[in-house]
Amino acid sequence: MNITDLLEALMILCFGISWPLSIYKSWKSRTAKGKSLTFELFIWIGYIFGITRKILQVSAATGPMGWLFYLAWAFYCLNLIEISIDMLLYARNTKLDKLAEANK
Repeated sequence: MNITDLLEALMILCFGISWPLSIYKSWKSRTAKGKSLTFELFIWIGYIFGITRKILQVSAATGPMGWLFYLAWAFYCLNLIEISIDMLLYARNTKLDKLAEANK
């Protein structure tokens, strides 16, 4: 087992636990206040880079990849989906914020 693969998998796992909490907060709060789309966009791009790295790592591999590699790859994809959902909720909540302002 490669310690760097384990550390990467643990990092992605922690992010994977954090995003559902953020999604829940975005869903329940119904406001975009306190959120940053720019911040989320840069994280989204980072996940694209991470997934691309994993794809390139497979293509350069001379032997079979370990289970931690596949776990990290799966969590990169899951996290990308989760942040995409949170970004969609940001758009919804921005619209709700504008409607609330117009109704004041």
